[in-house]
Formats: sequence, C-alpha cells, structure tokens
Amino acid sequence: MATKKTSEKTEAKAVKKEQKKINLGTGVGRRKTAVARVYLREGNGEIVINGKKVGEYFVDASNVATVGQPFVVTDTVGKYNILINVKGGGICGQAEACRHGIARALVDMDAALKPALHAAGLMTRDPRMVERKKYGQRGARRRFQFSKR
Repeated sequence: MATKKTSEKTEAKAVKKEQKKINLGTGVGRRKTAVARVYLREGNGEIVINGKKVGEYFVDASNVATVGQPFVVTDTVGKYNILINVKGGGICGQAEACRHGIARALVDMDAALKPALHAAGLMTRDPRMVERKKYGQRGARRRFQFSKR
C-alpha cells in the first residue's frame, strides 16, 4: 500500500514539472507607483495580466495598444505568450509598466532587439513621480492664501 502512494506522488510531481512553463525571458517594468513582473513564454501571442486577458483587464483600447507596443516595434507580434503580474498605481501607469517590462523581457531573451526598443523609447523608465506634500502647505506646491492684514 505504501509503494502505491509513493508512486502516485512521483507521478504527480512529474505531471507538475510538465505543466511548469519555461520562461524565455523575464523583466520588471515600473511607472509611477505601478510595478509589473513580466514572464515571456513560447506561444501564439496571448497576453494575460493578473489572470485576465489583456482586453478584459485594460478596457480602454489605447492601454491595450500601449501594452503591445514592444511587439510592434520588434516585429514579434503573435510569437510569444506573456504572463504579467502588476500591482500599484492607476490604469495608465500599470499599462506603461507592462510595456516597460515586456521590452525588458524581450531584451533578456534576445539582446539584438535592444537598439530598436531603445530608439522607440521603450527601454527607459519614465522617472516622473507625484511630488510629495510639504508641511505648512495645502499640497505639494499650493500655499495657503496669504493675508497681509
């Protein structure tokens, strides 16, 4: 009886290893406070973000186009499946973080794609962040109204 259980466990482990996908490239993209972890795999061009397809996650077509920009620049549309885990920030920031992560993953897979992606401005992280609020002020730069008398 014990041997039967151990053989079932080893079979389950073998099946699990088969199910495990091999990542061709990985990348981390950032924009404002959004962080996207990107995994590049062989496939037919399917993009999954936080367990949803890209069209379901980003309802706006411009954000979907933003995510797919690195593939258009490198002529690799429909060649790879992408798995993305993204958190933080807003919708547009998340879309741009995904774009940055995909570009980094493509370069991780094939370094020859870097000049094209860099020329399109997809390799540089956009450093613009929200300025912090200062004490004694209403906002980051907005002052309280001055009264002379």
